[in-house]
Amino acid sequence: MINQYDVFWTDLDPTRGSEMAKTRPCVVVSPKEIHDYMCTAIVIPITSTLQGHPCRVKCHIKNRDGEIATDQIKTIDKSRLEDFIGTLSKNEIEELRDSLKKMLCQ
Repeated sequence: MINQYDVFWTDLDPTRGSEMAKTRPCVVVSPKEIHDYMCTAIVIPITSTLQGHPCRVKCHIKNRDGEIATDQIKTIDKSRLEDFIGTLSKNEIEELRDSLKKMLCQ
């Protein structure tokens, strides 16, 4: 089962140019209802390279600090989702939603 704001190891290869590559944690941002009917999910990669960009949201997953790269939103086939890692905290979800609103609704 795939739920919104769950984090999975996700195979992002192949990529091009400045797209985040390799297998890395990604947070699922598409709602669960979509996953019941579609073969795709909308995800945002997480990086352990902390740079504090305004389009990045700090998170803490499995005892590691990271940044959710809202500038790298991607639709993937659900088969790219591998092992479940965890779920964002309520505070992380709120910060992510605020960041996405700023990115997409201005």
